[in-house]
Amino acid sequence: MQNELNGAVAGANRESDSPRRPFSRPFTFDRVVRLLITIATLFCAVWLIDVLKSVLLPFCVAWLIAYMLEPFVQYNRRLLRVRSRLLPIFMTLFESILVIVVICIFFVPAVIDEMHQVAQFIRRYAETSGQIAFIPEAFHDYLRRTIDFKSISEQMTSQDIQNLFDFAVRFVSGGLDFVLGIFNWFIIILYVVFIMLDYERLLRGFKRMVPPKYRPGAYRIGNDVKNSMNHYFRGQALVALCVGVLFSIGFIIVGLPLAVVLGLFIGLLNMVPYLQLISIVPTTILCLVYSADAHVDFWTIWWSCMAVYIIVQCIQDLFLTPKIMGKAMGLNPAIILLSLSVWGTLLGFIGLIIALPLTTLLLAYYNQYITNREDGETPGEHREDSAALKDMTDSPAD
Repeated sequence: MQNELNGAVAGANRESDSPRRPFSRPFTFDRVVRLLITIATLFCAVWLIDVLKSVLLPFCVAWLIAYMLEPFVQYNRRLLRVRSRLLPIFMTLFESILVIVVICIFFVPAVIDEMHQVAQFIRRYAETSGQIAFIPEAFHDYLRRTIDFKSISEQMTSQDIQNLFDFAVRFVSGGLDFVLGIFNWFIIILYVVFIMLDYERLLRGFKRMVPPKYRPGAYRIGNDVKNSMNHYFRGQALVALCVGVLFSIGFIIVGLPLAVVLGLFIGLLNMVPYLQLISIVPTTILCLVYSADAHVDFWTIWWSCMAVYIIVQCIQDLFLTPKIMGKAMGLNPAIILLSLSVWGTLLGFIGLIIALPLTTLLLAYYNQYITNREDGETPGEHREDSAALKDMTDSPAD
């Protein structure tokens, strides 16, 4: 009897010590009012961001640039062995500008020439009919009716250096628009420099804004957001850059025109994992146009491109992603694509910038305060779910 009483007391103590879930509390009038105020505050924040997005956009772009360049600042800081951030920051900016200038000098003319060449292929494909094995002529007619190849050819032909200078002249002649455009770029540059100078101090300032009694939970959520953002923006951006370069090299080897542009475009799509697979459609059309005009076997060039996809995908999954991203993959690709679509629709371009931080913050808040867990299910929850699943699978069918 005494043992049973001790066991009951111990069980009650364990229940009292275990964390209570938020939904175990009754929905009192005070709690409902606070919940409504929180929801109204969120809607007001979204509305305010939408109203001020033209003002907030330069700051968000500058913060994103500073966030992406911060690892290089820290590397230059260790390389120069200085405590001040001023010299590493200007060294990082100089290196970034130098890379952009080199890319513009060596790659832009070659890309423009390739675009003109592909424009000629597209024009001739739209005007003539070509025979390709195992592809009926009705399929070519369907493509010509669906896609305006002549318009695409004209757009690609007009993209040259002279056209860019003419656009710059028209932009300058815009008067007030030119002044506002220069002002916005100047503001972004100032934001980038000032944010990079006080990057660490700004982060500490954001932490001090949290009331002391909420700091443990807020810091925990902040660490979750930081880890997820590092995995997405920095890690996935590096993976996407490597994938874009690999695709460009592979397309150049197989002889596909517009290889650099298409490869870098696929790398950009890879910012959302596995989204690069939708690029198989434009790659197939490009192979079709190229083979019809250049007298190259379509299936040979197409299977060569598919081999590039398979090889690059294997390199990405077996080497790049484990080495750069690590085992923790961050957000699910479906959640990433959904968040970009939702926030981009609500807030435009600024929504695309803040989509992942806000989504990560909401998921961290949900895991902390709604499901009351930090890293996956607790052992008790896992046992309960396993037992429920076993009961469902073992139960006889009706």
